[in-house]
Amino acid sequence: MTQYTRFAIRGLGFGTLRSSPPTWVLPCRDPDKRWRGPWFAALVVVAGLLALPTLLAREFPPEAPPPKPFVMPAPAVRALPNGLKVLVVERHSLPLVTLRLVVKSGSEADPPELPGAAQLTAAVLTEGTKGRTAQQIAGAIDSVGGVMDTGTDWDYSFAGLSVLTDHKDLAFDLLADMVVRPVFAPAEVERKRKQTLSALEVAHDDPAYVADTAFRQMLLTGTIYGHPEDGVPDSVRRLTAQDLYEFHRRYYQPSNCILAVVGDISSAEAFERSEKFFGAWKEGAGAPLPRATAAPPATRRAVVIDKPDAVQTEIRIGNLGIRRDSQEYYALSVASQILGGPAENRLFKALRSQQGLTYGASSDLVCHRALGTWVTKTFTRTPETVNSVRIALEQMKRLREHPISEQELETAKSYLIGHLALEFETCDGIASQLLDLMVHNLPLDYWNYFPEKIRAVTAQEVWNATRQYLDPERNVIVLVGNASGFAKEMKKLGAVRVIPLREVDFGTATLERKPRAAGKP
Repeated sequence: MTQYTRFAIRGLGFGTLRSSPPTWVLPCRDPDKRWRGPWFAALVVVAGLLALPTLLAREFPPEAPPPKPFVMPAPAVRALPNGLKVLVVERHSLPLVTLRLVVKSGSEADPPELPGAAQLTAAVLTEGTKGRTAQQIAGAIDSVGGVMDTGTDWDYSFAGLSVLTDHKDLAFDLLADMVVRPVFAPAEVERKRKQTLSALEVAHDDPAYVADTAFRQMLLTGTIYGHPEDGVPDSVRRLTAQDLYEFHRRYYQPSNCILAVVGDISSAEAFERSEKFFGAWKEGAGAPLPRATAAPPATRRAVVIDKPDAVQTEIRIGNLGIRRDSQEYYALSVASQILGGPAENRLFKALRSQQGLTYGASSDLVCHRALGTWVTKTFTRTPETVNSVRIALEQMKRLREHPISEQELETAKSYLIGHLALEFETCDGIASQLLDLMVHNLPLDYWNYFPEKIRAVTAQEVWNATRQYLDPERNVIVLVGNASGFAKEMKKLGAVRVIPLREVDFGTATLERKPRAAGKP
């Protein structure tokens, strides 16, 4: 009597199936014996052919379609009689409205003797106005499920609110109240000041923060960007409510500000509410102080900040970069992607994939209104510190001395173009990007032409820009870690200055705490 054995084919394997996908039924008089006939061999071949597309799909991901053309909607723009510029972008897909106001003065405008003034001024905006206490401001935004944020960057300060469309009047009212009529109550200033001091104390023990801050200060010393954004303990202790009031009076002027309104609101309505809530804001007696930006020294320097309890070393290597409005921004953006971006990362391949020395390596092109930096970042276990620095320098040298491949060029371009739309997914993202353009004196249709500009970048242009700005003779190198763990190899880096972490002071040009005068504690 004939018996049947069921064979199910999944990929290249066989197994018994009780339901779909279809079951293959083969006659077999002896189920205990394996089939060895020629028709069974044919069956295996058929199975392999059926499974081939699946195997190839696993080995090679499907080709991604080209990104859809990105079109940034043109904002409606109007200047109020008091000088405040207002931008409006209608976006009715969700019942949300975002208001974001920037002051075109940020941490670069800190008084030289009071770094951190801009940051603390922005932080205290939410802590009380002439018409509301700090609790009332927080309660008002919480009661409608809104989001509120203030802060500073290097070239601007900002305050923003996002609410459901039904509460847009409250958003305009609150934002105007905080920006135009803050009171800088001494008790609230003192509370924020203590929070800042506590945060600085914690940050001073964070190797990544120390490395970033030391690198920036070494590279940009003597410029308006050569100090920590949050200030230093000594300056923060000296900041008073009057100092914050003076900073606000000088820089928070309607003619020095831009308001972006994005979301479920018509342009006419947005302009009408802007006039209603911000129209009475008068230009003050103060005026933004012009700040000259001296050229920082262009010499190679290396510093090790010794943190004996560290088990790994934070590494920063870099040069001066470019202004945000530089024409070389496109070529250097591609070069930075190839060196250490998410798309095509030579540093990661060399340090992680080939040597297993780190979990991450990146290249950051940081561009401000007047200056910029190009920095390589990574970290490694202590004994591999100098070896990791050597490999990073080799990759930077290779990028500078040899042309890039067409494949690398196209991969970096594809990432920059394909990633662009992600920056505009939210109302806040749209507002931030538009305001960033205005702060850096770029045209409002800049992002619509960005893909075209990136596609036009050639390998030769990338190489030319890299040779100009990635100069090993002007590298600044900062290492934060246990110096004793790599002291024997440190001489390979040339002249290196070692500073104990306890002696680091970001309030001085040398990074070192000044010696105390005799008789002083």
